[in-house]
Amino acid sequence: MPSWKLLTFYVVGLVLAILVIAIVVPLAFNGFWVDLWWFDSLGYAGYFWSRQLYATLVYVLGVSFFFALFFINFWVGGKYLGARRPADADSAAAEALSPESSPEARLRPSQRLYRKFQQRSLAVYLPLTLVLAIVVALPLLVYWETALMYLLAPNIGTSDPLYGFDVSFYLFSLPLYELLFAETLAALLIVLAGLALLYWAEHKVMPRDRGYLRCGARLHLSLITLLVFIMGALYFVGDTQHLLYTDAHLPLFYGPGYTEMQVTLPLIWASGVLTLVVGGLLVYLLNTRRGVTALGGATALLLFVVAARYTPALSESIEAFIVDPNELTRQAPYIENNMQATLAAYALDAVETRHYPIREDAWEQVTPEMELSLRNVPVWDEHGLLKVYRDLQEFRTYYRFHQIDVGRYTINDSNQQVFLGAREIDISKLQNPLQTWVNRWLKYTHGYGAVMTPAAQDAAEPNNWLIQGIPPTSKPGLSGLSLEQPALYYGVGAYLPVIAPNASQELDYASENDVKYSDYTGDGGVPIGSLFRKLMFAIYFREQNILYTTQTTDDSKLLFRRNVKERIKTLTPFLTLAPNPYLVIADGRLWWFQNAVTTSDRYPNSTPYDGRFEDFRRPFNYIRESIKIVVDAYNGSVDYYLADPTDPIAVAYARMYPQLFKRMDEMPAALKQHVRYPKAFFDVQMEVYAQYHQENAQIFYNREDAWEFPSVEWRDNIYDVTSYYLTLNLIHPDRFQYSLFVPMTPRSQRGMQALIVVGSDSEDYGRIVVYDFPKGALVYGPAQVDAFIKQDPYITQALTLWNQEGSSADRGRMVVVPINGIVTYIQGIFLEAAAETLMPQLARVIVSQGSLVVMEETLEEGIRSLNALILEKAREAKTEEQTRAGL
Repeated sequence: MPSWKLLTFYVVGLVLAILVIAIVVPLAFNGFWVDLWWFDSLGYAGYFWSRQLYATLVYVLGVSFFFALFFINFWVGGKYLGARRPADADSAAAEALSPESSPEARLRPSQRLYRKFQQRSLAVYLPLTLVLAIVVALPLLVYWETALMYLLAPNIGTSDPLYGFDVSFYLFSLPLYELLFAETLAALLIVLAGLALLYWAEHKVMPRDRGYLRCGARLHLSLITLLVFIMGALYFVGDTQHLLYTDAHLPLFYGPGYTEMQVTLPLIWASGVLTLVVGGLLVYLLNTRRGVTALGGATALLLFVVAARYTPALSESIEAFIVDPNELTRQAPYIENNMQATLAAYALDAVETRHYPIREDAWEQVTPEMELSLRNVPVWDEHGLLKVYRDLQEFRTYYRFHQIDVGRYTINDSNQQVFLGAREIDISKLQNPLQTWVNRWLKYTHGYGAVMTPAAQDAAEPNNWLIQGIPPTSKPGLSGLSLEQPALYYGVGAYLPVIAPNASQELDYASENDVKYSDYTGDGGVPIGSLFRKLMFAIYFREQNILYTTQTTDDSKLLFRRNVKERIKTLTPFLTLAPNPYLVIADGRLWWFQNAVTTSDRYPNSTPYDGRFEDFRRPFNYIRESIKIVVDAYNGSVDYYLADPTDPIAVAYARMYPQLFKRMDEMPAALKQHVRYPKAFFDVQMEVYAQYHQENAQIFYNREDAWEFPSVEWRDNIYDVTSYYLTLNLIHPDRFQYSLFVPMTPRSQRGMQALIVVGSDSEDYGRIVVYDFPKGALVYGPAQVDAFIKQDPYITQALTLWNQEGSSADRGRMVVVPINGIVTYIQGIFLEAAAETLMPQLARVIVSQGSLVVMEETLEEGIRSLNALILEKAREAKTEEQTRAGL
């Protein structure tokens, strides 16, 4: 071929190769580029690269280890394959003269591969061992964080009472050991199988007078065989640790009991020792051809011990004849271990217990402290209030209130508990003619403003709006509430990607007389100024108009992953998020707070959570509320704060990603005052504590003092009264605090047994106080009070009247409020007109103390009426007593 043709061929080939690379590489790594730009837009490019580096480094180290293991063994195996026979020299000479007629050319493919091994050819060893190493090490590509947690996690300082190891060993070391054990055992079995195949092939092709393996080969096989049996013995060592997670004694207690520790544990150790003995005897037999009887006996004994360990008959016999007749005595130490471990694992080992002084008489007067309590009682429930917000404050079809949140704010220099909701964009509510690409991507980009109402409302007054309208305005005369940046580009709804700012401008809000447009000026979003980025995003979203539109400017950004939980999960998939983020107004802006927990299912002797609350879907028996996450509703920035520096899992993540987590004292003061104890986490704690608060093994064994959440009928269903936020003075009698509160009843009974509160204010954050009632004291529970309300003739008559044609009456959520020694029940009655909107309106407030029930228009009037009724009943009782005494 002429030189110019050859040159043209090379140039054209090079150009085609460049074009293929330029097209294929971006397509293949499209998701990687988008993620990199997105992380970088949030200021987390370093964190993004560190995750890639950590995963790659751990996997490469794993591949290197297994590559060395495979390569060395196969190389040594090839070395000990038989020496070339004399005829091979003649064959080599003939091969040089006539390759086609050489013996090598007449060999089958499998024989040629064997000959390559015999010659220790790198062309065979390198690709084979590399492929095997890549495959065996694959689990490390998924569980690479397990290795880093092992290296970075601190000691907990608490030891397991049965084996004496620090609990951190079970949380961080044991998972890595199990992972490496499985991979190493698989690698050794592959090596053993490969060597056995090679040496079998060698044995088949060797002359009859050289029928035995060479000494080096026998030693090599013996070493690998012995290593396999050592791994088998290590399996039994790990099995001893797994006894700490047995559920054989549930529902009584979790973890090992008498049978496991006195019978099963010795059998496991015996199995491990016998495994080593059998391995040694097998190696001895392979090298000497002696010891068959000893090997058979040891193997039979090993099988017998393993069968005894796994056969139910032995353990059932021990339980029936030794444990059951003296169960409490035999199991008491193990029940205590389970109780202590469970309380520690669920952060319940520092709960403070107090006695609640029940009073039967009336309050002398409605004091200012009582008025403060009443002002913060949430008469409305979030479900009913959501209807009101949607009907009265959405204004436009494309706005939506997705949830109602609870908060506390300083209003006119006074702390007040409130409800609030965000007016978010919901583009799906636009009618079909408006569902254009321009509207979805450029025009309808954000929600606008928030609405706030006080927790307590009066039936005699219209809705008391603290913040309302578009643009949002606060109630006249109120200080402490302002909203200077009401736009919401990030929220809890199903947000679509948008391009902002853009040449056609965005719809900011529509008022009665005007439509306002705006341009996004925030820091969120990924710049899309270049053609390459537009192409990548068009491919990623499968939306060609991103590439073709002429409405982008040099400042345009693409805002996506705008749902708060999706945003956080993409950033930190290793965190477990509480059910819902909640809205906060601070510094004139809108923020989303998200609580995150760390969990593990490896805490020894701790009872696993049974998953009654479906908010936490991963199985766990250890949980900590350790991370506070703040998302700016306008900019989309995500900030992580380490709330519990004693949590070893959170500390390990903070060491792993120092550029991600901040200290709590770095949180701005305006935001810190809205930090609160998460309800879902507290509900999990309380469900566990309802059983594990019992003082000792004997009480626990008999379930003498087990509790449960109260249940009550509401809206034709039976529901559990779980925790809710109240402003109470239970932790400090002289100071009201924003707290989570839950009542408890004895299991399978309806009377009240305890009140439990946990602080959310900074000085008492996470402090749990349990108020139990005096033994024998009669305190009515929610179900009993509900029955008294239904039996009250005045309330029944009023409900019947309201439930006439044209309206329906609905009793709201029952709220338990302890006020100055009296457990008070408060419940609103709401009317709904038989119209399309079904917007509820507060009509009356029911106030009850046990069997005494009153209904008034306001909560204050209800308390005064109840107080008067208590005094009247007391006078009647005194008069009756005096009359009997006179008789």
